[in-house]
Amino acid sequence: MEKKFVGAGLLSGLIAGIFAYVFARIFIEPVVAKAIDYEEGRSHAEEMLSGEHGHEHEVFTRSVQENIGAGVGTVIFAIAMGAFFAVGFTVLWTYLGRRYPATDPRWAAAALGALGFVAFFGVPYFAYPANPPAVGNDETIADRSSAYLTITVVSVIAIIAAVVFALWLRPRIGGLLGAIAGGVGYLVVVTVAIALLPSFDEVPTPVTNDAGQIVYPGFPADVIGDFRVYAIANQVILWTVLTAVFALVLGAMSRSRSSKQVVDDPATQTVA
Repeated sequence: MEKKFVGAGLLSGLIAGIFAYVFARIFIEPVVAKAIDYEEGRSHAEEMLSGEHGHEHEVFTRSVQENIGAGVGTVIFAIAMGAFFAVGFTVLWTYLGRRYPATDPRWAAAALGALGFVAFFGVPYFAYPANPPAVGNDETIADRSSAYLTITVVSVIAIIAAVVFALWLRPRIGGLLGAIAGGVGYLVVVTVAIALLPSFDEVPTPVTNDAGQIVYPGFPADVIGDFRVYAIANQVILWTVLTAVFALVLGAMSRSRSSKQVVDDPATQTVA
């Protein structure tokens, strides 16, 4: 059964990745193109002021990056999330299926999808919102990546602990109060973690000359806003499709298992 869950997770991740990439190609890539145009224009303005001219050559063209690169990266990421989802569901269902056999596995998958979205994306994104190209200092890439990875790990561990705590409280104080207690504990942990981690505000400001005159504007706020909105929508699509497909596969597996039990049960067979 565990292998079937993993297979369902990989399939769900593949389908979710395709949906997420199509959305990103239609809505996010045009915003990325605007950010790249801004970066090129800013670089040219800075070169004119300094008198220095640098030439960078792309290893891959924009066409390759936005089609093959983005597509492969998105699908691989989604498949990895599907694998993690399958493992998480296997562990969760091992407990729920034994203690609460009347529980519908599809609802368990839906709950896991919501928790996964919050832990893997929601909280880390709240702490460090996604930025388009040209936003961010190259010298702080390592620090920003480390901080994002740290809050993601803390968020995932904390939500696992919150679920375990809520399930432990369920027979003692009830499911609702147990869930509230677990949720409050999770929020406390991630809030403290975010407060302790560094913050970054690196949106490019206008380029000015020695006289203080603006020779090139700061990064457009609407481009940042659109990029962040689309990034959220993209992850909502990915996690929704992943969860929905996984739940549908669970339903098909349950029907197949029920049909097999009916066929194998002699009591259901009639004698001609």
